[in-house]
Amino acid sequence: MLDTTQSETAAPPEERRGCLFALSQPPLMIFLAVIGCLLLIASLHDLLLL
Repeated sequence: MLDTTQSETAAPPEERRGCLFALSQPPLMIFLAVIGCLLLIASLHDLLLL
């Protein structure tokens, strides 16, 4: 008879935190939004005003 008590009580492995976890952090999203807005403003300035 197989003993399955160890596999049932074993702790689950730690979840791997990937790119989506990193992007869910508010400071990183604020930084990326500011950089994106600066690039958008610079590109619109080049396209429309120069």
